[in-house]
Amino acid sequence: MPDRGSSHLGRVSSRLPDFPWDKLTSYAAAARRHPGGIVDLSVGTPVDPTPVVVQQALAAAADAPGYPVTVGKPATRQAGADWLARNHGVSGLGLDGVLPVIGSKELIASLPLHLGVGPGDLVVYPELAYPTYEVGAALVGARVLASDSLTAIGPERPAILWLNSPSNPTGKVLPVEHLRKVVEWCRERGTLLISDECYIECTWEGEAPLSVLNPAVCGDSHDGLLAVHSLSKRSNLAGYRCAFVAGDPSVIEALLAVRKNLGMMVPDPIQAAMVAALGDDQHAREQHARYAARRTRLRDALVHAGFEIDHSEASLYLWATRGESCWDTVSWLAERGILAAPGDFYGVAGREHVRVAFTATDERVEAAVERLTA
Repeated sequence: MPDRGSSHLGRVSSRLPDFPWDKLTSYAAAARRHPGGIVDLSVGTPVDPTPVVVQQALAAAADAPGYPVTVGKPATRQAGADWLARNHGVSGLGLDGVLPVIGSKELIASLPLHLGVGPGDLVVYPELAYPTYEVGAALVGARVLASDSLTAIGPERPAILWLNSPSNPTGKVLPVEHLRKVVEWCRERGTLLISDECYIECTWEGEAPLSVLNPAVCGDSHDGLLAVHSLSKRSNLAGYRCAFVAGDPSVIEALLAVRKNLGMMVPDPIQAAMVAALGDDQHAREQHARYAARRTRLRDALVHAGFEIDHSEASLYLWATRGESCWDTVSWLAERGILAAPGDFYGVAGREHVRVAFTATDERVEAAVERLTA
């Protein structure tokens, strides 16, 4: 008798794209053979200490015998609203417009399911994009379109349109005029616009990015809009798995109704850490300075080695090219003990670029600089 459970599992997994980083295994092995060891710049994993103020808040809240609530503590939601108002000019956001979640990647992957998107619906995401937007759509059997052009969508009404500014992988920042145009387009069609703004405080050049919830973009209403924010990069909290989504209270309410039934609750000690992190800007400024110094060193070394850097005015990555296949570049770097992410992980438009993270330690960044400038 066939194993019906296994059959069902197979159907789900077959909808998903291959996990991209599995393809890097042999290149990682080559990089590890370098006499000075590997410099892994393929993933933007924070390596600096979690701020003391956050660690202290977590420890103080460690006695938490009861269940948390899915909606989150009022203090957590207020901290998110206050941070958006203080640092990003977002006004009019009440507690019913903020929801803490268990990491932004989990949220992004599950949003289509939790919002009732299904087969036949269309999900649009950027031409160059982190794979999780596609994964979330694939899980529910939705159709997908990777495009930066509203014209390419045609007369169809997407169920969800994703924005990502600053962009992962390119570091590109979308100007306010473009954001305003996309907001208007989505509202005219009844499309939910979700903006992934996880790198909004990682800006190095040019104009600071704006949230879609900023009144300069959306006017005096958050209708039809969500913004996703993470503390992983800003506050070195990737291991805490904490983030929040903000925007249209009616959409937040719909998400909450599903997540309550699934028991998706952010632990109370983690929420205490979120409140401390969102309320303290000093540690974020210090971390920003660390990343800025590493970025400058790596950028100069890559240019010295013959790379061109495109965009990269924000985020935690350099979008670099040698005008060749991204896999040839990955191989060239691996021979020097440096591991980077091939650009085609993020879409066919990235086939001649690599994404180079500058989240490694100062010592590893200097090792990469020495190898690139030798």
